[in-house]
Amino acid sequence: MNCTGKGFIQVYTGNGKGKTTAAFGLALRAAGAGMKIFIVQLMKDYPYSELESLQRLQPEIELEHFGNDAFVFRKEPPGKEDLHAARQALVRGRQAMLSGQYDLVVFDEICVAIYFGLLSVQDVLKLMDEKPVIVELILTGRYCPAEIITRADLVSEMREVKHYYQQGVMARKGFEC
Repeated sequence: MNCTGKGFIQVYTGNGKGKTTAAFGLALRAAGAGMKIFIVQLMKDYPYSELESLQRLQPEIELEHFGNDAFVFRKEPPGKEDLHAARQALVRGRQAMLSGQYDLVVFDEICVAIYFGLLSVQDVLKLMDEKPVIVELILTGRYCPAEIITRADLVSEMREVKHYYQQGVMARKGFEC
């Protein structure tokens, strides 16, 4: 299915809106081309609308959630459950990536998980090293470490120039959630 026979490592990072949206858009495109996609979503448990759409695209696109970001809002360090969920996400995503069943594997918010100490840079660099040649790997999230950026094949930085959130507009269903 992959016309080049080689999968690349893509990173979507930055403080602007659109990192997950870009990764999920690529998953949608890949599904349309007959590919199989596995998405690992870390630190998100709010019922985002894109999850409803992705459920309709099963079995081409599979998504599994691990953990939440409640500790961030409580301004506390992550707890044991948070660390365990991130570790499970890494294990499950690695299994999917190495299984031979998927053309594209997305680790949504993995860079944020590193930033908050749920995973280490070395964990993710090892994952990148283990990527099979034909699998496309996408990593998303703010605060992407320089080591990962250096090792990736494609890096896009979403930079906030202006956002209506600054005028008090909260997340809107179908657009931000």
